[in-house]
Amino acid sequence: MTRTQVIVLNGVGSVGKSSVAKALQTITTEPFLHVAMDAFIDMLPEGMIGHPDGLTFAASQDRGHPSLAISTGPVMQRAMRGMLHAIAAMADQGNNIIVDDVMLGDARARQYSQALLQHNVHFVGLFAPLDVLEARERQRGDRLPGLARWQYERVHQGMTYDLAIDTAIASPLQCAHRIKLAFGL
Repeated sequence: MTRTQVIVLNGVGSVGKSSVAKALQTITTEPFLHVAMDAFIDMLPEGMIGHPDGLTFAASQDRGHPSLAISTGPVMQRAMRGMLHAIAAMADQGNNIIVDDVMLGDARARQYSQALLQHNVHFVGLFAPLDVLEARERQRGDRLPGLARWQYERVHQGMTYDLAIDTAIASPLQCAHRIKLAFGL
């Protein structure tokens, strides 16, 4: 039996993970499912956003710019563990998967590697300069200002990638082609 492929895209919010994942789905030889962390956040009851048991945000200033720290409580932590197990269960059923996640450091990557031992897992770091990320954050309109700034120094800390791509100089489709070529998809 052929091992399934799991591509884990990691990067700051607004770096283009979802756009790259959707572009990659259009060019791979085999079908890939797209699993987005945001979909799991959207599963939370509304009352858990802003609640200490769910997901909270704390606004501050960082060198004169808004910064928005994120904290997760037990309900959100269970949802994120569930996401990891759901991805493993889908891969175990033979589904190739593109994961769109925001991993704050390498602990989550180790969890992915452990949960997906029998699959081919590739970690892709998506990068862009902070000013580009903040401009995208403002343009999107569905992100709270300061999220990119807070995540910027945390997301790639301690991470080792199989491939790193600067999304400020490549379109989502160009990024997807680089991923396809790198991993023979």
